[in-house]
Amino acid sequence: MTNDGVNHSRRRFLTGATCVVGGAGVVGAAVPFVSSWQPSAKAKAAGAPVKVNIAKLESGARMVVEWRGKPVYIVRRSEESLAAIASMDTSILKDADSEAASQPAYVHGSARTQTGHEEILVLVGLCTHLGCAPMYRPDVGAADLGGDSWLGGFFCPCHGSKFDLSGRVFAGVPAPTNLEIPPYNFESNDIIVIGIDAEIA
Repeated sequence: MTNDGVNHSRRRFLTGATCVVGGAGVVGAAVPFVSSWQPSAKAKAAGAPVKVNIAKLESGARMVVEWRGKPVYIVRRSEESLAAIASMDTSILKDADSEAASQPAYVHGSARTQTGHEEILVLVGLCTHLGCAPMYRPDVGAADLGGDSWLGGFFCPCHGSKFDLSGRVFAGVPAPTNLEIPPYNFESNDIIVIGIDAEIA
C-alpha cells in the first residue's frame, strides 16, 4: 500500500477483471443478436428449390405446386394448343413478345418455354394485377370468355383479367403484364426443378 492509502496493483487488477467480464458479456449478448440475422430453417426451406415429377401430367392438364409460398402452375399443352398459340392474332395481347414480362432469358417464343420442352408451361399462378389466383380455363370457345376468340388460357375472377395458354395478358384488362415465369430446370424429361435456372447452352 502506498503512502496515500491506495493499492494501485489491486486497482489495476480490479479494473482489468471488470473489463474482461464486461467484454465477455458484450460477446455473449452479441452472438445471439448476430445469429438472429441468419434465416431460420423454416425460411431456408421456404426458398428451397422444389422438385416436381410431371410423368403423370396428361395433355391439357394442369398441376399446382408451391414454391416460396406462391402457387406455380405446370401445364402440359397439346400440339393443337401450341399451334393455336403460334397462329394467334397478337393484336389482342398487351405484350405478345413478353418484352415487359418477368421471365428467365432461356424462356422464349410464343410458347414461353425452354427449347425442346415447348409443351410444358411453368408459371407463377398469381395475377399481375393484384395477386389473385387465375383459374385455368382450357375450354376452347368458352362463351363467357369471348366465344370463338377464346383458345384456352387463364381467367382471373377477381377483376376479369385474361391470359392465353402461354400466360400472355390480353389487351383491355386490368393486369399490366404477362404472368411471371419462375426459374426452372429440367433434371430429366419427367422431373422439373423449380427455383434453379436452366443452364444456357
